[in-house]
Amino acid sequence: MTDSELKYKYRQICNLLSTRKLKPAFDLLEELIAVTGLGEFGDQFFNLEQNYKFMLKYTVEGINDPERQKIYEHLFISTYELADNIYENLRMKYSQSVEYQKKRGFLKHFITNFEGYAKDLERYSVEKELRTLVTDGTAGQNEPRMDSEIHLQKIFTIFYHCWFTDRLTGDEIQFFRSFLKNETLPFYEKALIVTALTLGLIRFFDEHKIILLFNAYEDPDEEISQRALIGLIIGIYFYDQRMPFYHAVLGRLQILIEDPRFRSNFERSILQFIRSKETEKIQRKLQDEILPEMIKLSPNLRNKLSIESLLGEGLSDDKNPEWQEILKDSPELMGKMEELTEMQSEGADVFLSSFSMLKHFPFFSELANWFFPFTPEHPEIKRNPINKESGEDLAFTQLIMKSPMLCNSDKYSFFFSILNIPPDYKKMVSDSLKAESEQFEEIAKDGSFLSQNKKGEKIISQYIMDLYRFFKIHPQHEGFEDIFAWKFDFHNKFAFSKLLGEDPKIQRSIAEFNFAKNYFSEAADLFEILLRDADDAEMLQKLAFCHQKMGDYNKALIFYLKADLFEQNKLWNLKKIALCYRNLKKPAKALEYYQLAGILEPDNLALHVSIGQCQMELNLYEEALKSYYKVEYLSPGNKKIWRPIGWCSFLIGKVEQAGKYYQRLINDSPNKYDLLNMGHVQWCLGNRKAALDFYKRSINNPESSENDFMEAFDEDLHNLINQGVNPDDVPIMLDQLRYFLED
Repeated sequence: MTDSELKYKYRQICNLLSTRKLKPAFDLLEELIAVTGLGEFGDQFFNLEQNYKFMLKYTVEGINDPERQKIYEHLFISTYELADNIYENLRMKYSQSVEYQKKRGFLKHFITNFEGYAKDLERYSVEKELRTLVTDGTAGQNEPRMDSEIHLQKIFTIFYHCWFTDRLTGDEIQFFRSFLKNETLPFYEKALIVTALTLGLIRFFDEHKIILLFNAYEDPDEEISQRALIGLIIGIYFYDQRMPFYHAVLGRLQILIEDPRFRSNFERSILQFIRSKETEKIQRKLQDEILPEMIKLSPNLRNKLSIESLLGEGLSDDKNPEWQEILKDSPELMGKMEELTEMQSEGADVFLSSFSMLKHFPFFSELANWFFPFTPEHPEIKRNPINKESGEDLAFTQLIMKSPMLCNSDKYSFFFSILNIPPDYKKMVSDSLKAESEQFEEIAKDGSFLSQNKKGEKIISQYIMDLYRFFKIHPQHEGFEDIFAWKFDFHNKFAFSKLLGEDPKIQRSIAEFNFAKNYFSEAADLFEILLRDADDAEMLQKLAFCHQKMGDYNKALIFYLKADLFEQNKLWNLKKIALCYRNLKKPAKALEYYQLAGILEPDNLALHVSIGQCQMELNLYEEALKSYYKVEYLSPGNKKIWRPIGWCSFLIGKVEQAGKYYQRLINDSPNKYDLLNMGHVQWCLGNRKAALDFYKRSINNPESSENDFMEAFDEDLHNLINQGVNPDDVPIMLDQLRYFLED
């Protein structure tokens, strides 16, 4: 059985349980138990089903049992757990993903002596602190390399133990709780284990892992706290279907809801998850639009901008004055680069394409290293000095660590990629990093609340980027649950809906963000929720616009009409109402609203064109012609208006006048329809040879074909007849045209 088949069956069972369909879930469970061939699962299943049958019998017989609801909930929890166990058993047997290859290989390395492990960690921390004191504060200078590497392997063992344990035992819970509370352990080791809790939770549901993440969120260190928050959001979102049964989790979440800091961090995290949807679009923009333009400009860039000037001036607030000259041959490039810069400042991931090629270093063959916070203390960093002669390794790596633009994974990629570049370039990179660091330290000085907020926002942004790299570009990422393929509709989740409902500001912020990023379905859901409490003109218009962009003009019209009761953005709203009516094939109503808009903005050319189009759809050709004349009067040089004037003139019998306007188009840049219509005009004027010539030119137009021409001709045929063309002549003319085309 393949991974995808297993997942489909398991998800079916979970979906049935979430909708309280226990009997169909039992039927599917029985099928999976047969695949495992394990009698213990069969016994557990038999007991569960028997208990459920007894409960059903007592219920039908009307026996009053005050514990019935608790028993019912316990049945669901037990069924979820049995499904989890069966699914895990089958994945261990059949899954070829790197996650399960790693788990099968790790089985013999699971920790058994937690007390001994804890003592080893404590001993290492104390000895490291003593060595630091002896070396006058030069951390790690005399630290035995082997000790640090052995210690790192122990941390990795804890990481994988946490990841690959299904349900934590009492001893394991105590060990991880103590580990996360241990003040002698560095933040980066505890942050790594927080990620292990998250990965373990994604792989296999365990309430205790969620509780440990709640505990970790209370850590004063932002690196640990924010990682724990992201883990909570991922885990609770993923298992939202079963959250109604886990009252301890909901209770802890309810307590946190009262904390303004949690609400603020929660909002930032959600926005960053939604922003991650933009990552692939950004990469396409870079690869398909910006990089090709840069390649075209590369000779100019080499001649006019040296790498030294780019690095030296890179942190200035002003644009490089030479850019305008360089970019004169590609005027759109500057705008695209500024757009990317703005997106980066908002937290968008613009470096993925650059660093995705730099994950081939042996460092990344260790899964844990994808999540290790960047630190000069990592043994792989110590083993690879940047500059043996200068002795500035620690200062350099600390500069990398402080960089606000790169996530941890990319910092390691950056470090390993510059090991072998010439010293002069290393010096330039170091100077650039130093200037960047000083600039951001200046912004964040005084430890203000604003800078603390910014720090938390930076950690959230960087950590989600780290996760994105692992789940999207790890060489074997297909074997993992891709959290970035989720919809991130937090408002539709049981556990989060209460939190969002109690703070409309967060809902509005998320709605506006989705709206700005054109995620109209998610934005519409949130606007509808917000509008339940009170009508708001702007939200009604935005909700209507969402439905309009999704192609549901009926719904869009309902909300535009509600918004029309307010005076806010009246003109814009009238235009949108008219647009909806037009798309709903109600030109009379559309005309009514376009005319109302025209009163408010009498010189708007687009409005007069729209009015004319509605009048044409209503066969009011004389009125349509007047509307188009008005456009021509207001915009004498507007060549586009010649087409509708020419066609209206033709339809009302002013054929010679139509010919004059089509001749203007023929003299300019005619399209296939201009040539076709000029053929109609010439035929109605009795110039059959000229008509055939224009028809031939229409067919031979690069954007046309004989089939296209015949379809358009058939649509116009009744208009030709209305203008006096003999129907009996039509097949003769068309056959003559066919011969004419062969000449």
